[in-house]
Amino acid sequence: MADDKTPPSEMIRVPTALIPAVRQLSKLHREGHTIPLLQGLEELTSKFDSKIDIKNSGRLKKKLENLESHLDTKLETITKKLELIERAIADGRYSNTRPRRQAHPYQQPQVELQPRNNESLAQRLAVSHQSLIAERENKSVKEFISWSRNRDPMSVGWEWNVKDGLYHPVK
Repeated sequence: MADDKTPPSEMIRVPTALIPAVRQLSKLHREGHTIPLLQGLEELTSKFDSKIDIKNSGRLKKKLENLESHLDTKLETITKKLELIERAIADGRYSNTRPRRQAHPYQQPQVELQPRNNESLAQRLAVSHQSLIAERENKSVKEFISWSRNRDPMSVGWEWNVKDGLYHPVK
């Protein structure tokens, strides 16, 4: 007996100006007044049909014709340019015989990083040279390499070499 249920109502969007009329028609429908409902619908549609402005439809037609002729002109221009390009390709003026620079242009060549002094590495890591020295002195070698790797724009770790007084990149 569950199949005897009435289906749920559907929600639809209605222009604001029509809300009162739709509410009245919906009420008539719920109350079972079919004839007044149909008359109300007919009255509502007749109001729309009588408000069509024939003068504006002529202007709209002219605008559409102008737009159509403008598009035709643009299409002709594009077609002519494509024909010129096709002829140039056929004549061999445009050839793809240049050698490629790289197989994968998005791969940048590897740059060998040089050892750096305090000021140079501090600038690269965006810290002052005093704080760079303090970090080096307060951290173990592994901690300093990890710290510098986290601050480096290319994620390169740096290690202090006491012999030459420079920081060397760690791979």
